[in-house]
Amino acid sequence: MADTESLRQIAHSRAPLSTWLGVVLLFALFGVIVLAVIGPMPRGSDYEETRAKKRMETLKTVREDAEKSLNTYAWIDKNKGVARIPISRAMELTTAELAKQKPAQAGPIATPQAQSPAPPTSPAPGAPPKPGAAQPAGSPSTPAPASPPPAAQSSPGAPASPSPATTP
Repeated sequence: MADTESLRQIAHSRAPLSTWLGVVLLFALFGVIVLAVIGPMPRGSDYEETRAKKRMETLKTVREDAEKSLNTYAWIDKNKGVARIPISRAMELTTAELAKQKPAQAGPIATPQAQSPAPPTSPAPGAPPKPGAAQPAGSPSTPAPASPPPAAQSSPGAPASPSPATTP
């Protein structure tokens, strides 16, 4: 009976001091590892401020380069005689050139000529197509119809006349 009572005392007894010390040291070791990993990372405000300053400097240099290229004379290709001129001078030259030109009269608006609709026919499978029958545009058996030659097209002011039909 003495054995069961001694077992109860051992089971309900407090943990020794060395166990508590070990647990505290493990937490301290974990904290040191976390600080070693997080420590070298840049801090939020300083890091963002330096990045913002770099972006502003880059933007300033890009704008200065654009301003320089828009407002100065320079050679693009000296061998070909191509030069860059300031944009204000280019606008003056362009407006002077356009002022010298006489406006061209606008012609009449050309409307597409009405085509007679062909009745939709589909040939029977295996049957040869009838001559003069309409073929689908993607048909491999016949080439696509060519557009009429330029001489056959009528001018917008002239009346349309039918072209002579030829029969085989």
